[in-house]
Amino acid sequence: MSECPCGSHAEYEACCAPFHNGAIAETPEQVMRSRYSAFVVDKLQYLEDTLTEESKSDYDAEETKTWAENAKWLKLEVRNTTGGTKDDTTGTVEFVANFKVGPEQHAHHEVSTFVKEGDRWLYSHGDMNPRQEQRIVTKVGRNEPCPCGSGKKYKKCCGAAA
Repeated sequence: MSECPCGSHAEYEACCAPFHNGAIAETPEQVMRSRYSAFVVDKLQYLEDTLTEESKSDYDAEETKTWAENAKWLKLEVRNTTGGTKDDTTGTVEFVANFKVGPEQHAHHEVSTFVKEGDRWLYSHGDMNPRQEQRIVTKVGRNEPCPCGSGKKYKKCCGAAA
């Protein structure tokens, strides 16, 4: 037995293999991890089987096979998940899949959206290379009221420590 490619640190046979063999994933993260593993262990039919009907219209099995065969899959990093509980009908998984094609290393960064159809979570679509929300910082002038609400000038309140 070997460690699962999805990065869970569990054995493949106990982790993603059951999904590749027909078990139903309970969360979008399990579907996403098992889809990544499907690329690594050549279970490409699973990729199509875990797509919504709308997504299947854009799916090219030959292109996917070529990509999977030419890539050396290095590592999966799950960055964030939202929704996807048993009471939800949608969920997202943000991840980075690292791989090499020839000598060049690549990172596929995506926020994947999953929908629950019946009792199955299916891949709906993904937003590649998502941008982080931009933080807006307003600078407070020394003689302006302190943003803490004390009523004092910033320089005599929170700005005094700076």
